[in-house]
Amino acid sequence: MKIADGNTQSLGVGVTQHAYPLTSSIEQRLRANNSDTYTNDMASRKYIPNIYIIGPQSTGKTTLVNKLRSDLEHPVADTLIVKPQIVSEVARTVLRKHKFSAKDIWTSTIRCLELQQLILEAQAVAEKEALNHSSWFVSDRSGLDCMAYAKRYAAADAIQELQKLPAWTEVKARMEKSLIVVCEAGTPCLADDGVRLMPTSEDDWMELFHEFCQLLDDTGLEYFVVPRTLLDLSERAELVHAKWNEKWQSVKHNQVDGP
Repeated sequence: MKIADGNTQSLGVGVTQHAYPLTSSIEQRLRANNSDTYTNDMASRKYIPNIYIIGPQSTGKTTLVNKLRSDLEHPVADTLIVKPQIVSEVARTVLRKHKFSAKDIWTSTIRCLELQQLILEAQAVAEKEALNHSSWFVSDRSGLDCMAYAKRYAAADAIQELQKLPAWTEVKARMEKSLIVVCEAGTPCLADDGVRLMPTSEDDWMELFHEFCQLLDDTGLEYFVVPRTLLDLSERAELVHAKWNEKWQSVKHNQVDGP
């Protein structure tokens, strides 16, 4: 499992603060439009990795996404990066639209699996729509989230059912080229709003976090963990900025030097 400093050690490590904004000098070789619309340069699109902020409920994902949104609201001039679209609260929208509740996940394996399928399909649609308006997006969940919840609350073989869906093939292909950030459970963000699924205990919360990481490993998707000990929101965002810059350079290098 990768942690914030890029090693495969315990999560209880210190994190070095990084100060690399998304609009750093490495991106200043191309210009962005001054409007909110995305560039028509299709060649540049493939060099901009999306960002997925994922993990168990109540780990600060949406808060972190909102911070990234704020940081990117007014990008500096003369850079490649245009504003990303934000893919947010897809699960909540599905819950309300189809009249599901968090209780359904606990009490019915059938309803749980139905819900996760609906969310996965909605996530694929939301991502596609986002890319109609920008070259890239930042999302507070991924298609893999559905598998983590289905495995834990429906059945272990539910993963195979979800993996058969065209929506999973679509979102997985995007995830392979994106930055995947997993927020570790245990942060003091837990609050019951009647919609989100609440863990029964801190152990349950941590087990779900490890389920996320295991599924990412099994799927062969690269990721890094924002440790629960890193509480300062600006430092969390700066860490994501730095990792995103590393990913952007790697993707660009592979595209230029690849077959």
